[in-house]
Amino acid sequence: MKSRTAFFLGILSLIFLVACDDAADNGASGNRGGGVTKVVTARIELQPLVDEIQALGTANANESVEIRSRIPSLVERVAFIEGQVVEAGALLIELESSEIVAGLALAEASLSESLSLYNRNKSLSDTHAISASSLEQLLAQVQVNEALVVAAKARLANTRIRAPFSGRIGLRRVSPGSFVNTSTIITTLDDITTIKLDFSVPETFVTVVKEGMTILARSIVFPDRVFEGKVSSIDTRLDPVSRAVQVRAIISNADGALKPGMFMTVDLQRDRGDVLVAPEQSIVPEGTTQYVFVVADGVVDKRVVILGRRIPGFVVIREGVTAGESVVTEGTGKVRQGSQVESIDQASATNTRPAAEG
Repeated sequence: MKSRTAFFLGILSLIFLVACDDAADNGASGNRGGGVTKVVTARIELQPLVDEIQALGTANANESVEIRSRIPSLVERVAFIEGQVVEAGALLIELESSEIVAGLALAEASLSESLSLYNRNKSLSDTHAISASSLEQLLAQVQVNEALVVAAKARLANTRIRAPFSGRIGLRRVSPGSFVNTSTIITTLDDITTIKLDFSVPETFVTVVKEGMTILARSIVFPDRVFEGKVSSIDTRLDPVSRAVQVRAIISNADGALKPGMFMTVDLQRDRGDVLVAPEQSIVPEGTTQYVFVVADGVVDKRVVILGRRIPGFVVIREGVTAGESVVTEGTGKVRQGSQVESIDQASATNTRPAAEG
C-alpha cells in the first residue's frame, strides 16, 4: 500500500514540474513576441550648416622696392637714416657727377653755337642767300644738340637717387665712397601704412570670397588681436596643382604692428543654408547601404537614407527622412522593422544618465 502511494506521489510531482516548465516557456515566448523595448531617440530638425576654413597667408607691404642706382658711379653722400620715414621724392643718395656735369656743359655749349648759327642763316633765307636745304640741315643740328642736352640732364638727374613713394627706409648697405652699379642694392623702401595680405582659398570656397567682403586675420605675434580688412582683388586663375585661387586683402596698419613677411591666418565661412542633421550614432550601415530606425507611434520603421557631409558628432541626411521625425540613437541593435518600442528623448536621457552606446 505504501509503495502504491509513493508511486502516485511521484507521478503527480512529475506532472507539476512539466506544467511549470511549459508556463515558463510560454511566458518567455510572449516577451519575445509582444514585449516593448526601451530606446533613446532624437528628433530630426533643420539646422543651419556653415562651412569654416582657415586660410593661410603672407603679409606684404602696400608698396615695396629695392633702391638701386641706374648708372655706375661712386657714392658721394648718403642722405637718409636707417628706419627713417621719408616722403615721395626725398633725396636718398648723391652719386659722384663731375664727368656728367662736364658733359652737360659741353652739350649746352654745342646747342648754343648751333642755335646761333641757325638764327643768323635764317635771316638770310628771305634774300635767298642760303638754300632751303642748308637751312634745314642747320635746324636738324640744333635739334640734335637739344636732345644731347636733355640726355645729359637725365644722366645728371640719375646721380640723385630719390624715394619713389612715401615709406620707411630699411637698412643701409653702402657707404660714402662705395662703388655702385645697377645690381647693387643700396637700401629698401616699404610703405606699410597698409598691408596687402595674400592668401589661398580652396576651389570649393571660390564662390564665397567676393571683392569688398570683410575678412578677419590673426597673427601668432599678436594672439589676442584680430586684424580686419577687405578683399581688394581675386586672381583670375586657379593653381592647377593645389586647386586654389589667390586672394588679396587690404588691412590698415597705421600703428605699424604688422611687418612684411608675417604669417597670418584668415577665417572664412560659407553658409550652406538649412539642412537635415541627425546624430551619427543613429546611422546603421549594412554593406554599402545606410539605414535609420524611425519611431512613429511607438513602432519602428527601418528606412534607407542618403547621407551628405559629416560634421563632428552629426551627419547630414539628404534623403530618407523629414524634419520632425524621431530616429533611434541608442538601442539600434535591439530593434527591427515593426518593433514596438518605448522611446526616451535623447535630451532627457542625457540629463538623467550618461549617454550609452547604441
